[in-house]
Amino acid sequence: MTNARAFSTCDLCDAQISDDSGDFRVLPPVFRSLGGHAYFAGEVRTVQCLDDNSLVRAALAEPGLGRVLVVDGGGSLRRALVGGNVAASAARNGWAGVLVYGCVRDVAELGATPVGLYALALNPMPTVKQGQGLRDVAVQIAGVPVRSGDWLYADEDGIVVSRRNLMA
Repeated sequence: MTNARAFSTCDLCDAQISDDSGDFRVLPPVFRSLGGHAYFAGEVRTVQCLDDNSLVRAALAEPGLGRVLVVDGGGSLRRALVGGNVAASAARNGWAGVLVYGCVRDVAELGATPVGLYALALNPMPTVKQGQGLRDVAVQIAGVPVRSGDWLYADEDGIVVSRRNLMA
């Protein structure tokens, strides 16, 4: 999906207000927009890692095809899982955005990079690269289940996840 304004998370919530199936979920308001785009959407791919961004770097080096990488860093505030170089790789490779349940760094570079990026906080400490983590597994982001193949929509009002593409 492109960054052309095609949705509002408020409108999506209004349309899904009666959905109690669990197919539509709203993430808690704990994330900050730190990338060049505050608005983005796409099909989800996941990475689960703790203080090691090896798999994040590898995923974002692949063609993104307009998808969104959801990084479950366990909510850790110890190390940054995405920095300026990794965000630039995401933009260069066609990722719509990255959601990090953890920290990022290089705030000036992130803000100048044409990709969506939401994270919990900033931390200048880099990760230790040990190749640890899992890809395309079901994760819990701030208590909300997210799976590869879900769809994520983010804008200035919030972040929602759906089992299906709500714009199709």
